[in-house]
Amino acid sequence: MRKLYYCIWFLLSLTALFGCKDPVPPSEIAPGVWPEITQTAKPWSRWWWMGSAVDKENLSRLLAEYENVGIGGLEIAPIYGAKGHEDKFIDFLTPQWKEMLAHTVQEAKRLDLGIDLTQGTGWPFGGPMVEPTSAAQRLIHQSYDWVPGMRVHLEDERAIRFAHQLMTVMGYPDGGDPVSLTNKMDKEGRLTWDYEGNAKVIAVFMAQTGQQVKRAAPGGQGFTLDHFSEEAVAAYLSHFDEKFNSEFPGIRAFYNDSFEVYGSDFTGAFFDFFKDRRGYDLRDYLPQWIGEGLEVNARVKYDYRHTIHEMLLENFTEQWTDWAHSHGKKTKNQAHGSPGNLLDLYATVDIPEGETFGSSYFPIPGLRRDSADIRNVDPDPIMLKFAASAAHLTGKKLVSSETFTWLGEHFKSSFSQAKPELEQAFLGGVNHMFYHGITYSPEEVEFPGWLFYASLNLNTHNSLWPHFKGFNEYIARCQSVLQSGLPQHEVLLYWPVHDIWHDDKGMSKMITVHNIDEWLHSTAFYKEATKLINSGYGVDFVSDALLDKLEVSDGELVLTGGARAKVILIPKSQLLPHTTLERLLDLAERGATVVFQEKPKDVPGFSAFSSRRKRMETLWEELAFERNRAKKGKGYVLLGSETQDLLRDQGIHGEKLADYGLRFVKRVSGKRGFYYLVNHTENIIDTWIPFNMEGKEHILLDPQQGQVGRALQNENGEAYVQIPSGESLIVQVLESSVQGVEDWEYLHGRPEVTEIKGPWSVSFHSGGPILPGALRMNDLVTWTLSEESDAFSGTAIYETKFNVDKSEDGVYVLDLGVVRESARVWINEEEVGFAYGLPFRLRVGAYLIPGENQLKVEVANLMANRIRHMDRKGEVWRNYHEINFVNIDYKPFDASGWELMPSGLLGPVSILSYQKKY
Repeated sequence: MRKLYYCIWFLLSLTALFGCKDPVPPSEIAPGVWPEITQTAKPWSRWWWMGSAVDKENLSRLLAEYENVGIGGLEIAPIYGAKGHEDKFIDFLTPQWKEMLAHTVQEAKRLDLGIDLTQGTGWPFGGPMVEPTSAAQRLIHQSYDWVPGMRVHLEDERAIRFAHQLMTVMGYPDGGDPVSLTNKMDKEGRLTWDYEGNAKVIAVFMAQTGQQVKRAAPGGQGFTLDHFSEEAVAAYLSHFDEKFNSEFPGIRAFYNDSFEVYGSDFTGAFFDFFKDRRGYDLRDYLPQWIGEGLEVNARVKYDYRHTIHEMLLENFTEQWTDWAHSHGKKTKNQAHGSPGNLLDLYATVDIPEGETFGSSYFPIPGLRRDSADIRNVDPDPIMLKFAASAAHLTGKKLVSSETFTWLGEHFKSSFSQAKPELEQAFLGGVNHMFYHGITYSPEEVEFPGWLFYASLNLNTHNSLWPHFKGFNEYIARCQSVLQSGLPQHEVLLYWPVHDIWHDDKGMSKMITVHNIDEWLHSTAFYKEATKLINSGYGVDFVSDALLDKLEVSDGELVLTGGARAKVILIPKSQLLPHTTLERLLDLAERGATVVFQEKPKDVPGFSAFSSRRKRMETLWEELAFERNRAKKGKGYVLLGSETQDLLRDQGIHGEKLADYGLRFVKRVSGKRGFYYLVNHTENIIDTWIPFNMEGKEHILLDPQQGQVGRALQNENGEAYVQIPSGESLIVQVLESSVQGVEDWEYLHGRPEVTEIKGPWSVSFHSGGPILPGALRMNDLVTWTLSEESDAFSGTAIYETKFNVDKSEDGVYVLDLGVVRESARVWINEEEVGFAYGLPFRLRVGAYLIPGENQLKVEVANLMANRIRHMDRKGEVWRNYHEINFVNIDYKPFDASGWELMPSGLLGPVSILSYQKKY
């Protein structure tokens, strides 16, 4: 415990914009102010082993580097290798590969790093152990007008190249019952059906998709797995038992990437599974299944999609998780991209994982967003809520995210751009982020090292690496809070996946991060979620299956794990299973509040839908509404489109802080509550803020630099909050006072601005291709002033002296102005800390002395200018197998035409002198 206190003491010693004047000695620190920085609170990263060309010396060196910059764990992902290094490739799962894994695990344990393992190479699951019969399969159907003696054979030329199988042949006489013709075929495929009337004949084939594992590592090439087949998945898992002798020491979790199994929509056992679950034989309804344009087509296709979901859930996700648990391991899974119900798939695993892909727009002043260097995709934190909600409703502590996938063009992404994207993920419920990612690169490979084609290129060659620790400390502080206690949300919003599945077009419905405009943004569900969140309500999503896990106590909904919610809300939708309505009314009977935006319209699916529809209508008619409210047992059923009015009438209110543009996450830990607040508006938030969570005291915690202080609180119980645009703040609500915490130092009024004009001495410290000569600057400008410095990527140190008239009642902030791209600051030879995001400001009062002071600022720029220089000279640095190295538009990468990127400390640099606010 003493070690923990001294760790907190170290964090408190750092200085930032809004914090305490002086650190509190360790003996006076109140326990539990900052939650413990655990291994999982630190950021983790995907770790690509290119060609698995790893060795023990480099593994040990790199793991120590990662631990030093604050990485908490790594997810090993073997992929394709670099050309010219084939002699060092190690085939996946060979004794030598397992020896490297064992060494990694041993070193990681010594360094207190966690290790996860992708259960395959590249993605998705597959490899040489997957036989054609166990590979991903697709449906092919062919329709004919009946002609006696006709021949039935597979006509798809592409499918013929792969393993394929006739699954059924059915005849549909005009006005007659369906007839199975599968056994009425001779050896040449000719039908021997004794029928002379008009009829349709439909043949269904199952054919291998032919998809190979994407970006596979040596020894991992092969077919993609059939995720819908219980036998195929069991055989795949048994292969790992065989190779590891059923022992996987040191591995925390097995990982499965997003479901990118293209075209897979069928499996051998499908028809029998369908009949068992849906209660009718789909073969009797092939015309309705493959047809389009009619209501019956949508109903039968709904049943098909529901069945495919169940096969993916039970045969893959549940079987895989049960297998991992039998070995004492966890599973970490990206359910998105699949044709299943995301909530149920995420809920099955131990660590649900979302994904941030692309770049968002934030109105933060000074934030760079070059349209040519970003993907035209805006990550949506509501998409991340599917993974987070599944975790919250099943009592899982961790929600991970593949973070910063294609954040921007290679070598042009900074911490200041990454930070608001990460904060969006936190607001979506993520609390265990994974960088995408870090590439293993041996010491002997020169700049830029080995690189993966679609990542942030975070390896030790990155010019931002010397400042990586500062950014990681911010993440660790945030996640230490976001992993504490339980989520606290008011609303469980029902996700009507049935409306997505009820569609007469196509077959599978792939629910991906790339097509959310199709399946999410246009829905009443999404619009209601957005309105609730914007109005300050905490929202989780709930599925039909997850409703069954809810309990009711004292009028509140109790989730697995102990979290609570106040209401279930059913948004406008076309379809609702009658069994779901029964469950909702049962919860109301036991004291819950259930809100419907409108009366349920219909039931989904084909089998016995008329009787099921009648059952739903009967259940609804039994409710006796007075105006918009019906008493049901101990609870209530509410009906109305203006849901927030209904909620307020029930005494359920959103957080007022949302009216100021703040976004938040709320957690409860024992007698403590935490609000994680984010200001992504263009304005500073500087006002009294009411919090729904009541307490006698508010403690403010600054995750940027680690300060802690007691907030001002007025007679209404509101706390005074100051958050600049682009920053975050944590408010801890306590039931009783805590000792040993100084008052938070607020900034009052307009500051007196003293510009530090230099002259500045500039020396280049680390980087390349060569270190430019020292500079002397009277005015701060980009350091790209010569051929040498144009090409330079690395760090430079700026030094100058300045005078300050320091007073005891002053609060002093160093404003660095424009920084390209990250800074580390010392004053009078004492380190102040890192400035890695907007605004580039640090509290410096504790480091200033009256009169003359010395200022040193280390600035790191991006890799872009050096890569530009290399491409303009024709230097060969991208030379990989498989996809090689592409730009953000998946075209051959070439930086030779890039404009130079401004680099260094551009200022103006100023001391902002405030009066303390009491």
